[in-house]
Amino acid sequence: MKRREALSSILAISSAELLPAKTTRNKEQPFIYALNMSTLRGHQLGFRKELEVAAKAGYGSVEIWVNTLQDFMKTGATLAEAKRIIDDLGLKVEDAIGFATWIVDDETARAKAIDQLKMEMEQLAQIGCPRIAAPPMGATTGDSLDLARVAERYRTILELGDKTGVVPHLELWGFSKNLSRVGEILYVAVESGHPSARLLMDVYHLHKGGSGSESVKAVGKPLIEIFHINDYPATPAREAITDADRVYAGDGVAPLKELMKTLVNPARPVILSFEVFNKNYYAQDALVVAKTGLAKMKKVTEGIS
Repeated sequence: MKRREALSSILAISSAELLPAKTTRNKEQPFIYALNMSTLRGHQLGFRKELEVAAKAGYGSVEIWVNTLQDFMKTGATLAEAKRIIDDLGLKVEDAIGFATWIVDDETARAKAIDQLKMEMEQLAQIGCPRIAAPPMGATTGDSLDLARVAERYRTILELGDKTGVVPHLELWGFSKNLSRVGEILYVAVESGHPSARLLMDVYHLHKGGSGSESVKAVGKPLIEIFHINDYPATPAREAITDADRVYAGDGVAPLKELMKTLVNPARPVILSFEVFNKNYYAQDALVVAKTGLAKMKKVTEGIS
């Protein structure tokens, strides 16, 4: 598909959203709540137990980590078994967190990463996961990359998504040398010229990278299917804050209410996935952390429609 056709497709979807919503949509909640397994990563529970905790805490959706799934398979388990566990718990795997270095300039490394990503996508397709994160892994330091070339590379992995049924969502990393700002990921998505281009943003990364939550208003709603929700404290300062400083939604100073209103898409619910790497939470009971995360998400989105 040509770039112009791809953009026309996105614009057509955007225009459709301006039309009055059907009455049946009034019954649909604007958000789907999910648990990103980074939140329980420090508990070292393993694939099955993480899912069991999520289900017991009341989640219907999760984001898994690719390497946790692969570690499970190394025990002799199969993808069919993984799918059965997911289904028996009544869960849906909305997305997977992977770290293939698809973005790098080195052609040999990039080719290897594409093969890795293809394998991961094929595995995820077998457990019913329709998305995989595509962060700027391998390009977080060093030189600034040519964004036009990054767009070409993103298109390459989007075409893998066409074949596997698992769409790579371009992930914002606020601490990174590349793809740390909303303008950068938006440029790459648009210039990829692919209608499946999607963005994966995060409350903390919007702050860390300097774009801020207001920048989300410039992103077309069709580009956001899933969003990482968390919060950040007033200190440390933006320049010094790290991944580990993220806290429960509503426990920090992020303007979450306004951001949540911006995210609402009349055409479909947006998946809010709770993602933190908080060592204090890792020291607590995993079920308590998961339940608290869900309750806090619901509280900050209360009354938003």
